[in-house]
Amino acid sequence: MKSLQWRIVLIFTFALLCSSFAMWKISDRISHEATGDFFRGSVDLELEQATRMYEEGGSHALGVYLSETNAALPGVRYLTDASGRDLVSGVDRSNMLSLEKGPPGPPPKVNGQFVFVKSSADRRYHLILFAPPPIKMARFIPYFVSVALAIILLGWILSIGIVSPLHRLAGAVDRFGRGDLSARVAMTRRDEIGDVGRSFNSMADRIETLLTAERRLLQDVSHELRSPLARLSFAAELMGSAADPDAALDRMRREIMRLSQLIATLLEVTSIEGDPSSRETQSFSVTPLVEEVVSDCAFEAESRGVRIESSLNSIARLEGNPELVRRAIENVLRNSIRYSGNGAAVQVNASDAGGSTTITVSDSGPGVPEEMLSRIFDPFFRVEASRETTSGGVGLGLSIARRSVLLHHGQIAARNLSPGLQVTISLPISPGPISPG
Repeated sequence: MKSLQWRIVLIFTFALLCSSFAMWKISDRISHEATGDFFRGSVDLELEQATRMYEEGGSHALGVYLSETNAALPGVRYLTDASGRDLVSGVDRSNMLSLEKGPPGPPPKVNGQFVFVKSSADRRYHLILFAPPPIKMARFIPYFVSVALAIILLGWILSIGIVSPLHRLAGAVDRFGRGDLSARVAMTRRDEIGDVGRSFNSMADRIETLLTAERRLLQDVSHELRSPLARLSFAAELMGSAADPDAALDRMRREIMRLSQLIATLLEVTSIEGDPSSRETQSFSVTPLVEEVVSDCAFEAESRGVRIESSLNSIARLEGNPELVRRAIENVLRNSIRYSGNGAAVQVNASDAGGSTTITVSDSGPGVPEEMLSRIFDPFFRVEASRETTSGGVGLGLSIARRSVLLHHGQIAARNLSPGLQVTISLPISPGPISPG
């Protein structure tokens, strides 16, 4: 049988039938024993009384006594002589004399009646008593049926309590196996089934983290390699006509080195998100890092006719991964450069206040609708109405920036300047462990 629920119910039913049969036999045995004890004590007295009535008043007096006794007490009584002849009716009842029991125990039954045979001390008289069972088991059948139905109902409820969460767990496992990484089991039980559900949820969380990190790695690689490759291609085209070929070659070397660092950084971001214990941290200064980012982005800004104006007043040192922070700032800055018009300026500021370093990047572009400001850091999100779709971005730059900032327990936010957009990055100065955002 494949259904666990029906299997539980059938096991309960079988156990009930076995216990009911055993209880029935035990009750019947107890009834026999009780009947023997009950009648055996009165038979001696009745034999003595019946014998005296017969000897003093003959068969008539005996018949009156037996009739009154049979009416007052359960059962039918007969008094016979030594040969088994009924002293009232003269009927031969000698076949009953052999049923006399010596040792204690359940009395014999004839035609559903208990039979007691008691002989007088001189064995001249024998009292035969046919007594109905004092407890009729058939009267208890409705009670047995009621108990059986109650136990079956309880077994059904118990089976539902066991099978229902297992069905939910199986459904979640099936959905998870079909690719729904958000499938979880709502399990509040504190028993073994609850432990299985919580173990599945923990496993699913871990697998989802690893698969999400893997997918992000592929997305980030395709996004992050686009700009360095474009700069390399542009530098290669300029080499033939450049006034200073050595400078152009040096620029190409830097871009190649940056590509190598970029790939390593993407791998590191993915590794940290999948396994926070694998990260490496170090102490670094904010201002030199931002200056390096501004210098690296100046080439792209110049090619688009955009100026970068910086005001760096931070003296703080941070504890974390400098390359991740650099990538976050660079992605924000490149985003501002990309959407600033020819001749516009992008402002980069850094300052310290309240135990944190704040880095702001402001442009004079079209900005973002207020209702969409909270979404620009989501992967693949682009505001088509206000940002150019021909810019080459796929909506991952700011998403990567947010992940890098959150890994350092920082905050990143955006607001409109009318015109333009300002992105603010706040990083805590005090050292602290990095955990995935």
